[in-house]
Amino acid sequence: MSRTTRLSSSLLRAAAVTGVAALTLTACGSGSGSSSSSSGSGTVKVGLITKTDTNPFFVKMKEGAEKAAKENGAQLVSAAGKFDGDNAGQVTAIENMVASGVKGILITPSDSKAIVPAIEKAKAKGVLVIALDTPTEPESAVDALFATNNVTAGELIGEYAKAAMAGKTAKIATLDLAPGVSVGVQRHSGFLKGFGATDKDVLCAQDTGGDQAKGQTAMENCLQKNPDINLVYTINEPAALGAYTALKAKGRENDVLIVSVDGGCTGTQAVKDGKIAATSQQYPLKMAAEGVKAVVTYAKDGKKASGYTDTGVTLITDKPQDGVTSKDTAFGLENCWG
Repeated sequence: MSRTTRLSSSLLRAAAVTGVAALTLTACGSGSGSSSSSSGSGTVKVGLITKTDTNPFFVKMKEGAEKAAKENGAQLVSAAGKFDGDNAGQVTAIENMVASGVKGILITPSDSKAIVPAIEKAKAKGVLVIALDTPTEPESAVDALFATNNVTAGELIGEYAKAAMAGKTAKIATLDLAPGVSVGVQRHSGFLKGFGATDKDVLCAQDTGGDQAKGQTAMENCLQKNPDINLVYTINEPAALGAYTALKAKGRENDVLIVSVDGGCTGTQAVKDGKIAATSQQYPLKMAAEGVKAVVTYAKDGKKASGYTDTGVTLITDKPQDGVTSKDTAFGLENCWG
């Protein structure tokens, strides 16, 4: 599925949000970006809660929300977890935002199940709640979801890998996220579906938390168990670069195909440099912008966003394969994030 929506490639680095036991809230004022806890009369207040404030994906998401809030005359109140998985912090952030009078909350849930009771309480008080990037469990716990179709993202790189490996017997390693995390599960299953494989065909599966150092360790472990691995799927590009480092140390960087998901600028550059064969690019700026607009619409006319909105995914590679729709890294770098 090729998307031609052009996204700005400039980056405005978001100010770091310091997390302690509870999450710190910051407000985006009109143009200054300075912190403020109050909004002008009649100004729609929109909450954004991300998993962390350091991951470039969420930095870009916040940038998109800030830009959309400014364009729509709204005020953004943002929060981020101390770490990916900080459910308690996200619960506190929801409670604080509801108390501060937000009309809607955009959230990338760290724990898709555990966050649901806090979301339900917010909705009961008339707050529109939209999940970004990561669905809740159940997905119907929020009013709407704006996200990449992670299964499709996985399928695209699986189809690409199948075509690129034509004539070879695939010996697969999967460097995943963490047990039970929906994004990781969906990408993993999508990859296997696109490749036409099952978990029984995977020689080595390791969790990485999406971290580059852990990706390297995971790849080292896989190579110890199965030194003839020739295809590596990774949950994201940091994990892919970790895998590449481990493979290079063994002199295997040129004979192992690495495919990934995300489409960050560093990862897309790695595709251009030949370290990663292909990646499925997603668009966090668009997720956040569409979410802010939905909250403003709700505030103005009471119309609630509902259901799932696919914000698009594009396969990025400089080595296209017949039958698999893709764009080159020039497009990818023009539309990347991070």
